[in-house]
Amino acid sequence: MSPAPGLTAPMIPLSVLDLSPVTSGAPAATSLRNSLDLARLVDRLGYTRYWLAEHHNLASIASAAPEIMIGEIAGTTRFLRVGSGGVMLPNHAPLMVAERFKVLEALHPGRIDLGIGRAPGTDHVTSVALRRRQEVRDDDDFLERLHELLLLETGGYPESHPFHSIRVMPVGVALPPIWLLGSSDYSAQLAAAIGVGFSFAHHFATHDATAAMRTYRERFRPSGWRQGPHAILAVAAICAETDDEAERLAATVDLAFVRRARGEYLPLSSPEQTAAYPYTTADRERIRQNRARLFVGSPASVRDRLSVVVEATRADEVMITTMVYDHATRRRSYELIAAAFGVKPPSED
Repeated sequence: MSPAPGLTAPMIPLSVLDLSPVTSGAPAATSLRNSLDLARLVDRLGYTRYWLAEHHNLASIASAAPEIMIGEIAGTTRFLRVGSGGVMLPNHAPLMVAERFKVLEALHPGRIDLGIGRAPGTDHVTSVALRRRQEVRDDDDFLERLHELLLLETGGYPESHPFHSIRVMPVGVALPPIWLLGSSDYSAQLAAAIGVGFSFAHHFATHDATAAMRTYRERFRPSGWRQGPHAILAVAAICAETDDEAERLAATVDLAFVRRARGEYLPLSSPEQTAAYPYTTADRERIRQNRARLFVGSPASVRDRLSVVVEATRADEVMITTMVYDHATRRRSYELIAAAFGVKPPSED
């Protein structure tokens, strides 16, 4: 890697949120192999975590089974903490989540994170199909599922409860650190109340990141899960050697956003394909509004804009997702951002 010259900034841990983006120019399976390649790169660069998303029935995203990818990536890297960003709890029986993540923790001790999301990560029909053999309810049962997961780990069920005798296997392995994911005050307040980590989804949230993250920090209660708050700011960023080149790459995101607003989740288009798209005036206004959430530009531009938000939110860590068409440019974006923020390769000791 050739560092961007003359760039220095206060060190903040950087991490990766990977959706395994699917492009119009390659099979979806390639996206998963690209994730393994990117993980190996950022492991060498000195990134802190690598989290895999859970989405279903979306042609633009190949990341449907984060637990499988977590094991693959943890096995091919040395230093990264690897986790879910997140497991969508409405889709899964809490006991299954506990078992899978204890297995991962047993195989890769001290390197696994359990990030939990409240949404299903898909449309309503697909969410019903995912839970077809479970109890499907119209009301939000996230709190019940989360409570069940925590009680299974702590052995908190009373003797009279039928789950009291359940032992989550493998016995003797602790559940990995728990993180709640959110895009509003709800998860921030819940994470603070139960004393777990919190990750705010700035890359798609309409709620103010500063308010949510400061609420979490101010209301945090120490617990058996963690003694102090830790807030991750998840952002969408595209970095290239120049502002103009980054803008060219970001056209892929612009078109994807316009299509999502119409319920179209197609594979990502190339910058050349996006240039030929017949955008309407309404489309261009949507793009303008969405760009306020994106960090696009040269290393200096991304660093300067992102540093302002980090300071305002008092983030402990920044987690970056980069959805561009070409895998080589995605790799380069993470290289440039690491150099801009002074991230150092891990010690071999």
